[in-house]
Amino acid sequence: MTTTLLRIATAGSVDDGKSTLVGRLLHDAKAILADSLDDIARTSAERGFGGADGTLDLALVTDGLRAEREQGITIDVAYRYFSTDKRSFILADCPGHVQYTRNTVTGASTADAAIVLVDARNGVLEQTRRHLGVLALLRVPRLVVAVNKMDLINWDEQAFAAIESEVLSLATELGIQATTVIPVSALQGDNVVEPSASAAWYTGPTLLGLLEELEPKLGGGTARLDVQYVIRPQGALAPGLDPEVYRDYRGYAGTLVDGTLNVGDRVQVLSNGQPVASRVKAISTPTGSAQSAQAGEAIVLELETDLDIARGDTIVAGELPTAQREFQANICVLDPVKLTNGQRLLIKHGTKVSAAKLSSVEHVINVADYSQQPADSLELNDLGRITLRSQAGLAIEEYASSRTGGSFLLIDPTTGRTLAAGIIEEKHEAA
Repeated sequence: MTTTLLRIATAGSVDDGKSTLVGRLLHDAKAILADSLDDIARTSAERGFGGADGTLDLALVTDGLRAEREQGITIDVAYRYFSTDKRSFILADCPGHVQYTRNTVTGASTADAAIVLVDARNGVLEQTRRHLGVLALLRVPRLVVAVNKMDLINWDEQAFAAIESEVLSLATELGIQATTVIPVSALQGDNVVEPSASAAWYTGPTLLGLLEELEPKLGGGTARLDVQYVIRPQGALAPGLDPEVYRDYRGYAGTLVDGTLNVGDRVQVLSNGQPVASRVKAISTPTGSAQSAQAGEAIVLELETDLDIARGDTIVAGELPTAQREFQANICVLDPVKLTNGQRLLIKHGTKVSAAKLSSVEHVINVADYSQQPADSLELNDLGRITLRSQAGLAIEEYASSRTGGSFLLIDPTTGRTLAAGIIEEKHEAA
């Protein structure tokens, strides 16, 4: 039986019913607390829902901001945590409006699977294509397309088949291989948790049934830890403390983002731009000492060699990526600002922050047909390719092999605002 955690993100165009679908999923999976359900019922009645059948405005489950409730739209990413008998979920409900595409990047950046909604009446729209492009850029491992509001077209099988064909064609064009298309009615609950009696022609899984069976892409490959903090206890031993617990040592704290690390493993460290080697002497976790650590665990490492390691340095069990100062990357602009050639920025890669220069904008992606158009600047929500030059050498990896090693943020050095998120699709030789 599957018991692992699955991270999900939703996306889609305006009024496709994302929040209602998420609300229906949580409601039918019995993942809403009784007091929250009472509040939703009360607010639903105030907004004209309810009545004899007790209909709820299930969008209220995720639309928690006052502006969201007043306007009937989703503005920010809403995270919900729930579980079934088979597994636990973290669900990110992302906005649909084009001006909030940057929020979709945030919600999908850590997702194991993405649910893209398509209104059965409207089919695939430009924003649908934009979201598919973002999900392809972020290499989300599994795509589920929910064709919603099927009840409003009387569960027309041919209409569904046409949308399914177009979606699968787009997914193939973008390189998204694992795609499933499901006809649903979020308002009525058909094919969300329980199979629909209105679509005898559909024999595939329900949405929740599929999510319960998906295997998340666990951190594999080379074990990598970006040092977040150096722990160095100092001072005299206080009376009553165990000397074995309160001992003199140097530990390197961080989250193991990939692979498995064991005591005794040979590691390489990129420190001050130079590679050095050592072995793992000890591993500490929040629950005590351990002989090994898995991807996703927060740990403290002790090494056999006393090295000059600081925040931002990278520890790898295996082949250490060559430090690179200049590279190309795909980015999505997250802030209402224009990024231009020669602009000075900060780049945050893992826990390391370095001064950087945007050497050139190579192209912008036209989401209408995914073509690459020449450009000398990028603006809010644009997807494009740039060349960056960092002042410090960075241990970059390809995003396909390491989400952390292959991703970064661009920051305004004056205001500290995050301007763009980027991924590295192909490494080149160090400059």
